[in-house]
Amino acid sequence: MKRVGNLYGRLCSFENLYLAACRARRGKRRRPDVAAFHCELEGELVSLQEELQSKSYRPGPYRAFRIRDPKPRLISAAAYRDRVVHHALCQVIEPIFDKGFIFDSYANRLGKGTHKALDRCTHFARRNPYVLKCDLEKYFPSIDHELLKARLARKIKCRDTRWLMGLIIDHSNPQEEIIRHFPGDTLFTPLERRRGIPIGNLTSQFFANVYLNGFDHFVQQELRSPAYVRFADDFLIFGQSKARLGELRRPLQDYLNGLRLRLHPTKCQVTPTRTGVSFLGWQVYPDHRRLRRATGVRFQRRLRALQQDYGEGGISLEGVRASVLSWIGHLKQGDTWGLRRKLLSRVNFNAVPRS
Repeated sequence: MKRVGNLYGRLCSFENLYLAACRARRGKRRRPDVAAFHCELEGELVSLQEELQSKSYRPGPYRAFRIRDPKPRLISAAAYRDRVVHHALCQVIEPIFDKGFIFDSYANRLGKGTHKALDRCTHFARRNPYVLKCDLEKYFPSIDHELLKARLARKIKCRDTRWLMGLIIDHSNPQEEIIRHFPGDTLFTPLERRRGIPIGNLTSQFFANVYLNGFDHFVQQELRSPAYVRFADDFLIFGQSKARLGELRRPLQDYLNGLRLRLHPTKCQVTPTRTGVSFLGWQVYPDHRRLRRATGVRFQRRLRALQQDYGEGGISLEGVRASVLSWIGHLKQGDTWGLRRKLLSRVNFNAVPRS
């Protein structure tokens, strides 16, 4: 495997940091910390550049909060200047790794995404009578720091870039406590290994793809299961034989043991594709898609929150329109015309009094 070096100069360049700041600002222009950073943009970027070049850069604290979407999650928001560094890093190293990713990995990749993952799911559902749907249990809190660094080092020879990646990984705030033992562990091994990366970081989303890249190739090449789709910690394996798909669970878990990960004990099942594949908030059938109820409920809550934000002056009508159109674009991926008409008829932003 060819390793790439001499990356840090490009990573720390003013041009790369400026582009990172522009990308980090998207959709967040009105936030006070973002506005303050960009008010003194040149000075802030020069300061960041000097800290990175001298290796005196240290990430700031996270702002952590919990959401239910639909299950409880701990979201960790990094300081804005740290998010600029995350973008600067990913702009340099992501293209290097992306070349080695399989075609059917769809989360947080340029030219991929939710809609293309759903299209691929439909494609395989039309050609296979059965699907093995799997979920990794507590994926982000379970990612092992040393194993992740080793996988990054397989591609990155540049010592300074490895230092920055390691700094970001080591600075991960405490995640959900998980005590698991794997083959070869002693009683205290789970307490001796650092694990967990914050949901919400751009780097975490990228690192999550790197961590499972070997697993993707194992499924397609070693298990000879080309009809495979993965989006973050959810993956589907389609096939012609229900028994054959059921037999895959053992080798899948055997491989995941080496990553210190586990399949979810109740969410790995073989089902007929004609009854629908539950994937990314949709029930995907060979000839149509239906929105899952929980996804529709979240859309209703989002509409109410937008209406309240608009009434309080927290968002402009243009911002409301962009958010609603984004949701409509997502809902158009299935048979939702009646649902869209019903939900949107209940709200009227023009009639909301502004405070």
